[in-house]
Amino acid sequence: MSAQTINESDGQSGESAFDIELTLLLEAIFQRYHCDFRGYAKSSLRRRLRQAMDRFGDTSLSALQGRLLHDARALPILLDYLTVQVSEMFRDPTHFLALRRDVLPLLATYPSLKIWIAGCSTGEELFSLAITLAEAGLLDRTIIYATDVNEEALRKAEAGVYALDRVAGFSANYAKAGGTGSLSDWFTAAYDGVVFDRRLRRNVVFSDHSLSTDSDFAATHLVMCRNVLIYFHRELQDRAIGLFEQSLVPRGFLALGSKENLRISSRAAAFETFDGRERIYRKRP
Repeated sequence: MSAQTINESDGQSGESAFDIELTLLLEAIFQRYHCDFRGYAKSSLRRRLRQAMDRFGDTSLSALQGRLLHDARALPILLDYLTVQVSEMFRDPTHFLALRRDVLPLLATYPSLKIWIAGCSTGEELFSLAITLAEAGLLDRTIIYATDVNEEALRKAEAGVYALDRVAGFSANYAKAGGTGSLSDWFTAAYDGVVFDRRLRRNVVFSDHSLSTDSDFAATHLVMCRNVLIYFHRELQDRAIGLFEQSLVPRGFLALGSKENLRISSRAAAFETFDGRERIYRKRP
């Protein structure tokens, strides 16, 4: 029976049976594996967990919970459903254009830079930023912390290998983002994929990191966390933004996704808007 056909209502007022099971499942994952998804918005988790149930052939979240508690091999598969791995290089090109034109000239005044990409997924944003830094002459004096809760996604990011049929879209975004050459200058084609230049990864530290439970990276000059906070409850959003505030040096920059902003956060007062359209903020001194 497909998970889509399950009746989620228990026929009583209050929380549905499905949502009760969802809460118990997230608690079980945290207790068993110390992966904390309890602050993620249930509205986005429901659909993805139904898909996971179909993948495993389980007819309830309770059955999926039992599987996870007794078979650790199921966790990496489930993480691909719990964490959204949808990205592309130079996504929202005008955002990277704003970074190139307005933010990097200010960061260039520092003798060295630290940048944190929180929720780097499979690395498309990492390589986009690394190329932008390289073309601005800043990459060699920059350390980049690339973090994600999904270890398999981190392995893919570290490998820097992408399907060949995605390159045309990447290249179009690169041009719109103000690229100064050709994207092909930065990768080598191999069979049905491309491998990005290892020079782009030379100063990158890949790390398993959870915005739910882990601490910040000290003295960073730019934090990029794009299209991650939209999947969090308000409390977890505030926690994450608090980590970014603690991490950033005074006058450091925070770059969010196109559907995210600081206006509704309890931490908003710590930042000023640098580019409202592109969701770029600056920590107050």
